[in-house]
Amino acid sequence: MAGLRPLITICGTTGVGKSKLAIELALKLAQGTHALEWGGARIINADSMQVYTGMDVITNKVPVVERMGVEHLLMDFKQPGEQYVVGQWVQDAINAIDETHGMDKIPIIVGGTSYWIQHLIFPNRLPTPAESWTDSVAKSVANLSPDLLELFNALPEHPPSAASHPEDAILLHKLLEALDEPVAQRWHWKDTRKVIGSLRVIKDTGKTPSEIIAEQSKTSLIPRYRTLCFWLYAEPSVLNERLDARVNDMIKQGLLDEIKELRAIASSHIRRSPDAVITEPSDESAGQQTDYTLGIYQSIGYKEFHDYLASPEPSEKLFASAVEQMKCGTRQYAKRQIRWLRNKLLPAIYSTNSGGDHAAALLPIYLLDATELGNQWTSHVFNQGERIMEAFLGNESLPDPLSLSERAREMLVIDVKATNPTEVLRARKKIICPVCTLNSSRPFMVEDGPQWEAHRHSRAHRKHASRTAKMHGPPVNCRATVDSGISDALDAEDQSDQHRSVV
Repeated sequence: MAGLRPLITICGTTGVGKSKLAIELALKLAQGTHALEWGGARIINADSMQVYTGMDVITNKVPVVERMGVEHLLMDFKQPGEQYVVGQWVQDAINAIDETHGMDKIPIIVGGTSYWIQHLIFPNRLPTPAESWTDSVAKSVANLSPDLLELFNALPEHPPSAASHPEDAILLHKLLEALDEPVAQRWHWKDTRKVIGSLRVIKDTGKTPSEIIAEQSKTSLIPRYRTLCFWLYAEPSVLNERLDARVNDMIKQGLLDEIKELRAIASSHIRRSPDAVITEPSDESAGQQTDYTLGIYQSIGYKEFHDYLASPEPSEKLFASAVEQMKCGTRQYAKRQIRWLRNKLLPAIYSTNSGGDHAAALLPIYLLDATELGNQWTSHVFNQGERIMEAFLGNESLPDPLSLSERAREMLVIDVKATNPTEVLRARKKIICPVCTLNSSRPFMVEDGPQWEAHRHSRAHRKHASRTAKMHGPPVNCRATVDSGISDALDAEDQSDQHRSVV
């Protein structure tokens, strides 16, 4: 770690106060009241939606007046409808960090896209383009059947819906299975976004994802910077109330006007597409053609208000339904953010720290309890964050992360999880349940391990097993891997990127 330059990251769920803390810490550094060599800080945005210009309400940007003069980078610089993904952001963030260090200031990375932050901290986990294929890829492609070869040469621009186009989804999964069976076992055939993302990795890099994973497994996780990580956390029951209230505030601040503007942008992109048949903009075309998994169209609220805005006669019932869907989507997103932190980022950090005590940690991480606001924010969040930051930058002894609060002890202690890419791949294999596969062209798949055991004891599985036993006798084998005959019929956060994660 000697010689690595310092970096501060602030992650956590949406609506927890990450930007507020970043601004407070930056202002503290700018005061110069301490014996540190750094003369201030700059904030670097790590929210995948806040990179887009305008759309301040739907992306929850901190108003300029509330930024207190602190410079914010990588925010408001991409046009809505433009794609901007993890590999691009990591490189732009590195450039911004280098520039900030050159100004004798501390870069503070802030955002809820922890997938981006993780790839910034840990290098060499994103595949890079190549000009030629490996021998194994070339051989596999040469052995493809004509229909699969045609599909490989002309992958769809957007992943098909497994619900409305199951045949297309199955064919994509069959193609991935033919090219990279271990990774095909990682994804459910219905997860067309992940399947097509893995296929694009092959086309873009000339390697299969499993080959890339094997290469990554040979290298240890070594951080790019001397990084202090803050995880801002609020008890979900309290946070959910804040999130619901924030949705109400967003509507008052002009959310619907921004969504209408996004719909107009989506319609204009459809009309410019060479394959489009739409000649005039319409609300219907914006909803039917938009891929809600790409770019700013992922913003919570855009999809949820489609039915209301597309209706020829918008009703209070449709409006109320859209509001509730947006609130529910926001709460679910916060849960996913916590899962990523505990299941992805924490294991990677702990693996890097090699189980040593906090004093020797290469990547110290602290949970700051933002459940209560007001005076409690000052004592539990800002004061603790300031004290830890100054100790970190001054190379002083750091406190035990588990000593900060009961919630820190609860959330920072996790079960040991695999961080080696190959082990992660093996641990998440999908298997087929022949008993519950009612249509051989659409296999019923479930993740091996605890999910399989839970499924095996579920009412639906027992019902199908009982019916099968009556018709054909007890099943000999109640599970199969995806390379069985039935199979013939990867933050975070960016699978459309050529610099995408493969695990």
